[in-house]
Amino acid sequence: MPNPASSIEQLSVDTIRLLSVDMVQKANSGHPGLPMGAAPMAYVLWSKFLRFNPQDPKWPNRDRFVLSAGHGSALLYSLLHLYGYDLTLDELKQFRQPGSRTPGHPESNVTPGIEVTTGPLGQGFANGVGMAMSEAHLAALYNKPGYEGVQDHYTYAIVSDGDLMEGVASEAASLAGHLQLGKLIYLYDDNNISLDGPTSYAYTEDAMKRFDAYGWHTQHVHDGNSLDEIEAAIKAAQEVKDKPSIIAVKTIIGFGSPLAGTNKAHGSPLGPDNVRKAKEFFGWNPDETFYVPAEVYDHLRGPGQQGAALQREWDEKFQQYEQQFKAEAEQFYLSFNGELPAGWDASLPVYTPADGKLATRQASGKALEAIKKAVPFMFGGSADLASSNEMDKSGDDSFQPGHYERSNIWFGVREHAMGGIMNGIAHHAGLRTYGGTFLTFSDYMRGAIRLTALAESASTFVFTHDSIGLGEDGPTHQPIEQVTSLRTVPNIVVLRPGDANETTEAWRIAMTTPKSPVCLILSRQALPIFDQSTMGSAREGVAKGAYVLSEADGGQPQLILIATGSEVSLALESQKALQAEGVATRVVSMPSWELFEKQDKAYREQVLPPSVRKRVSIEAGSPIGWAKYVTDEGTTISMNRFGESAPADYLFKEFGFTVDNVVKVAHGVLSGQPVEEDKKQVVS
Repeated sequence: MPNPASSIEQLSVDTIRLLSVDMVQKANSGHPGLPMGAAPMAYVLWSKFLRFNPQDPKWPNRDRFVLSAGHGSALLYSLLHLYGYDLTLDELKQFRQPGSRTPGHPESNVTPGIEVTTGPLGQGFANGVGMAMSEAHLAALYNKPGYEGVQDHYTYAIVSDGDLMEGVASEAASLAGHLQLGKLIYLYDDNNISLDGPTSYAYTEDAMKRFDAYGWHTQHVHDGNSLDEIEAAIKAAQEVKDKPSIIAVKTIIGFGSPLAGTNKAHGSPLGPDNVRKAKEFFGWNPDETFYVPAEVYDHLRGPGQQGAALQREWDEKFQQYEQQFKAEAEQFYLSFNGELPAGWDASLPVYTPADGKLATRQASGKALEAIKKAVPFMFGGSADLASSNEMDKSGDDSFQPGHYERSNIWFGVREHAMGGIMNGIAHHAGLRTYGGTFLTFSDYMRGAIRLTALAESASTFVFTHDSIGLGEDGPTHQPIEQVTSLRTVPNIVVLRPGDANETTEAWRIAMTTPKSPVCLILSRQALPIFDQSTMGSAREGVAKGAYVLSEADGGQPQLILIATGSEVSLALESQKALQAEGVATRVVSMPSWELFEKQDKAYREQVLPPSVRKRVSIEAGSPIGWAKYVTDEGTTISMNRFGESAPADYLFKEFGFTVDNVVKVAHGVLSGQPVEEDKKQVVS
């Protein structure tokens, strides 16, 4: 039995520690060191500050808690179980096992009470910034005199040395400091150890001075086991209203075990002998596992019960609010339920060929403008490229200190942070988020996009300047492999629309896809608008991922041209040339592989009949993946190399994206003869 002389607080802290140790040891996998060192700060935060209701983990005004150091997930699972969430002791015993709700790193769509999926270091740090931005914006939208608590909560996180080393955290910290997010408080597990060894081998800066420079309020707690010192620091942080706060808590990794203070306690189980010694250190029976004293359960269920009472008070107050501010209350409910206002899409633009050419980035901007007027809870912006992304570039409408009611976020040149912050906004709920940059910089955002997809969260990533059509900026900015790379991510919808109407429909899909991020891939250059009076309907076709845009003469194609984005208009021009030669040619616009694959077999074979195996795909990007659609009797016109710095028209000609080359390649496919490759024209 544990030492009866231990105070209930100390007993609770040690229970958190040793539950975590037992989880890791039973799984023979995990990270025991962080929970052993950080348990005191977690206890203080959850017992004395964090406002939550385990019976309703989605209460809109709860405080948010992010474990950015997601490798310490055993700590979070111990907390959730002990503080009354729907996570049983048996689930803790299944840590890191198939089908359990205790995976190796926290997953928000798996375990109740987890706010956001974390693990890749730095991402959770950025997520927390997004949550704090959401709280500030929603408070400005909904709080009224006498009703200041509609949105009034803190965002807390435990972050590690690794988080602070990652660049995404630096970007997010810089923006958070600028925005003066006073309800953002981070506890830094300052233990001087990373996975490979002492941080002194690679990390010797004074991190708190760096955060001072970012505009954060910084403090030091010199004894990570001092509950009083930790409590005082958090109280002091709450008093600072115009700066985010970070508290460096000096801890000992693996505290209480023979491996304390070493990297051996970081990423591996302690081992049976060391587990026994750790339990003996804390005065526990070394032969008992997953033991929770009854008085600890009683003690730690208190904060959740208090949170339930706070929620009841909030509910009563909100009912009064609803009587006085009916429209705001309806919008609040709607947004937190992930729904959209009735008729939100009524004003989405529709185009005809008479409107002239329009870049899909411009069409996207017009669609977004219409959506923001109809959906007041849109919240997003651009990574210093609004003038190129065709997003709101007015500084007068920018989300800034003193103007948190404004919805346009100036992320600055911070693509890493933008992705992570968007993820945090989406997980906070109550807002729909989007962010824009050039497609080539999606590489910077890849980690955040992947986590958004993994967590089944909805965000819209707007990527413009999507090909060699970027022109003179050259190969550093001309995306070749990025579309293919994004398509490889599970649970993601990539849309590369071919004209303005397809772009409008792409935005409709982005707004109505609840559990997947959507990537819009948009052109810099102006594109002709397809005549929907004589061609396939973009409204129906884009939603299905691919459709017959222009049928072959006579309706029986000999050849199918499949294209996306700016190359769809090239396919239409090439169709005319081929049919003038007597080649019955169908043009299929395929803006989304993912949506097409969700259609039934009958529809897929209607668009791409198995009997028509002579096919050519046209996309100014990597050919990888197109073989599935062009079959072994077809080919691709694509890019297998980087571009060049030259005008776009010159580049498209040089790389074979011309009617003449499409016709040439088509004849080669029809004849079954290989097409001789030009050194610059890449034909796979």
